[in-house]
Amino acid sequence: MSSPTQISHQKPAETSRAAAAGTSPIAALVDAFLDTVQLLFNPFDPARWLKLSALCLFLGGGTASAAFHWSLSALPGEIGFQDATAQLRAYLARLPGVFFLTFVLAVGLGVLIIYLRAVCRFALVETILHGEVRLRRGWQERRPLARSYFFWLLAALGALGGILGAGLLVALPSLRAQSGLEDRPLVDSIILSGVLLAEVVAGLVAGLLITLTDDFAVPIMFAEKLPLVAAWRRLFGLLRGEAGAFTLYFLLRLVVSVTIGVTVLFFLFPALVALFSGAIIVGALVVLTLQLAGLAWVWTSLTILVAGLALSILMGLLLMLLGAAGMPGQVFLQNFGMRFISPRLPALESLWQPDSRSSPQT
Repeated sequence: MSSPTQISHQKPAETSRAAAAGTSPIAALVDAFLDTVQLLFNPFDPARWLKLSALCLFLGGGTASAAFHWSLSALPGEIGFQDATAQLRAYLARLPGVFFLTFVLAVGLGVLIIYLRAVCRFALVETILHGEVRLRRGWQERRPLARSYFFWLLAALGALGGILGAGLLVALPSLRAQSGLEDRPLVDSIILSGVLLAEVVAGLVAGLLITLTDDFAVPIMFAEKLPLVAAWRRLFGLLRGEAGAFTLYFLLRLVVSVTIGVTVLFFLFPALVALFSGAIIVGALVVLTLQLAGLAWVWTSLTILVAGLALSILMGLLLMLLGAAGMPGQVFLQNFGMRFISPRLPALESLWQPDSRSSPQT
């Protein structure tokens, strides 16, 4: 790979030829795979794995979050969580203001997670470029960029939530009115189908925009120190000039994402079963011990505190497991986007660490 000094002295024609030689998504995919192996295994550093796992856990939208939702939807139905949750809700319903407080805490936690996602995205880009996790160093430099991305992401998710909520409000009265009818009016069916189609399209557009931002706009922001709007203008120019190459990239990325998700779930299933089985056994032993002592488990302030602590430990172990399992896929996908776009951006190309791989075609 050319050093920053070499890049700055290249003639425009030479720079254009160098960029054109690295446009292949397949070449970028190969380089991203080799970069990921180099970062994670050469040498293998448990501390670096732990830091990267914590970093990627907040990014969401990847294999870790998919496995998280899958595991919670697939397992709890058979282990008595629904009855315990119903009892807990009935107890909490008698406490004044608890639902309002829960709502406020949930909104605050959601906003905090979105902000951490923005910060961690830039930290991951920097880690891939430099080959080491730098959480504290460069914080002052990353903070304005992360703030710009955070406000955009908050607005995008808010707009998506508003669209989905509006669609639900439009469709809900019609669904209630037709719930007992065998023959539904054609006009109502068309309206419902249109609303559902609009909801799906809005979700797909939002997912595409977030993917474009994560894969391309964030590296542009980091390399050229641009706010998100300016980075999007830069990216839009690249998209117009190379629509075919970017289309191939997204098709290839979709295949890779699905493959990574299926692979992670395949290897993660035994670990999830073992973790939940251990939690069930421990809970059953506690309840059995109380019964042998002549006590019965009832929901009180003390038992809620104990159950909350136990659930926090279980969720912590689950998140650590999911973060470690999904981290390589997150690093690989981010690396893939950066390897694909960096030949088109001399500022980003110059930031790769000196021993980083160059594209096979360059």
